[in-house]
Amino acid sequence: MIDALAIFGALGDATRLRILALLRRMELSVGELAQVLGQSQPRVSRHVKILCDAGLAERRKEGSWVFVALGRPEVVAPIAAALDGWHGGEADHWTIADAARLAAVRADRAASAAAWFESHAGEWDAIRSLHVADAEIEAAMQAVLGPAPLGTLIDIGTGTGRMLELFAGRADTALGIDRSSEMLRLARVKLAGATNAELRQADLYALPMADGAADVAIIHHVLHFAQQPGAALAEAARVLGPDGRLLIVDFAPHDREDLRTRDAHVRLGFADEQIAGWLGAAGLRLARVETLGGGELTVKLWLAHKGAPALREVKAA
Repeated sequence: MIDALAIFGALGDATRLRILALLRRMELSVGELAQVLGQSQPRVSRHVKILCDAGLAERRKEGSWVFVALGRPEVVAPIAAALDGWHGGEADHWTIADAARLAAVRADRAASAAAWFESHAGEWDAIRSLHVADAEIEAAMQAVLGPAPLGTLIDIGTGTGRMLELFAGRADTALGIDRSSEMLRLARVKLAGATNAELRQADLYALPMADGAADVAIIHHVLHFAQQPGAALAEAARVLGPDGRLLIVDFAPHDREDLRTRDAHVRLGFADEQIAGWLGAAGLRLARVETLGGGELTVKLWLAHKGAPALREVKAA
């Protein structure tokens, strides 16, 4: 049962209304909420608890960080619709100020990640190999995608171009995008002989491709760097055609906090339920899950497509 008294009680505070508005824009850590709101972290945590108790928000602990997201759609959607209806179309001064500070938080995140990528571009393949054996992952990716031609392929966050090196030969055309010009410089060296592969500097939230233009999209060890994984998956879904497929490769949840502080990981892995939720919101269905264990970090492969068959999960020791 949805407790209307708890919901309206939770919303009877200006700060909590501001928090709800911010969470409608993106997931944020408690520390980032405190930064945007200009309040102490303990105070913000108390407000977050009230929202969570009412079902309007959810908390998820990742290492020493706590991320806060909107609660279940059946609870939040009616409230959001009512707030939008009462709003009258004019933003108050708190909304304007919070939006400006949120933009600064997002810019800080992006700048930190961009600086790390630029400084580590030459080591990128080596860094990946420290986490899990590339050969094992690539063999699993080949098996999941199957032997059929790939049509139009987009590699989102191509890095040094390894996925294009691996799969472009099976595609009619292949596009690799990355925000880092240094990464793309290295990728161009690697893909010098690939006549059907193109590299472009672009953002994973704004892919340079028309709606429904791709047959296959790959997001390989990129999602844990994304500030908004759900938005990234929604943008990937946008460019996929009616029978398009999306292959995500990333880590299962882990507690290696040093990867956040040293290697700029925004997320410490993903649970199947998280991925399935984001895919569902993007209009995709999770069709297959592969688990590659045996190392300190477990690697997951999630295959989704439009009009997917029943979920199949495969675990490898």
